[in-house]
Amino acid sequence: MSELRFVHLGFGPEAVEYHAAWQEQRRVHTARFADEIPDTCLLLEHQPVYTAGRRTEDSERPLDGTPVIDVDRGGKITWHGPGQLVGYPIVKLPRPVDVVAHVRRLEDAIIRVCADFGLETTRVEGRSGVWVLGDAVDDGRERGRGGLGGLSLDFDPRLHDEEFDPRLSGPEYAPSNAGQRGEDRKLCAIGIRVAKGVTMHGFSLNCDPDNTWFDRIVPCGIRDAGVTSLSQELGRTVTVTEVLPVVEKHLGAVLGAAVPLPRAG
Repeated sequence: MSELRFVHLGFGPEAVEYHAAWQEQRRVHTARFADEIPDTCLLLEHQPVYTAGRRTEDSERPLDGTPVIDVDRGGKITWHGPGQLVGYPIVKLPRPVDVVAHVRRLEDAIIRVCADFGLETTRVEGRSGVWVLGDAVDDGRERGRGGLGGLSLDFDPRLHDEEFDPRLSGPEYAPSNAGQRGEDRKLCAIGIRVAKGVTMHGFSLNCDPDNTWFDRIVPCGIRDAGVTSLSQELGRTVTVTEVLPVVEKHLGAVLGAAVPLPRAG
């Protein structure tokens, strides 16, 4: 088991400008690849910023022309800012490299964090991140009955969702919402890049942000779901400062259990 080192870049009044954090990520990534430092997770709050992954479409960007920084991670557009705990785990992945397994480890750590605060969260089939599921729809009918010949005409997001990833499936994922629940709400976004077997980017966990920032965009390119926060779900203010040590505890345990093998050749 390897130990994960945590570095605090700045919070609150010391929130970090995005380009400065991005530059620090690249510096740490280079050092980690060269084995000059151990696995390292940068933790911070960002100054308000929209960032767009490689697959972001023009229609998902702010309609009012608000600036967006295009970045080299996967995924689409999202927002970072005050009240949101951002983590950039820069770690050597076990070989053979399995990107989906790394995403699942990040999700697992955040799900454990939420459980410590008394909030039940889950994964959703085909979608990265950590979610609060919408309430089941009670339409007064038995499932599979009613409608036309017993067929369901509910919208299935998998049919037209380019971001749907069939690798994100299995018993640990809640079934994709095909109109059988109310609106699912994303609590934590995850977007990563792997270069030379070392990860970059990571997660953003909404603690007590102003979620109206998300109203200007289509967060993560997902049109049939919402965005939430720990404070919103728990009905009290849950600050980044309160969440920080809990994230370190679970992230250290989950990522520390993944042991990288020696580089081939």
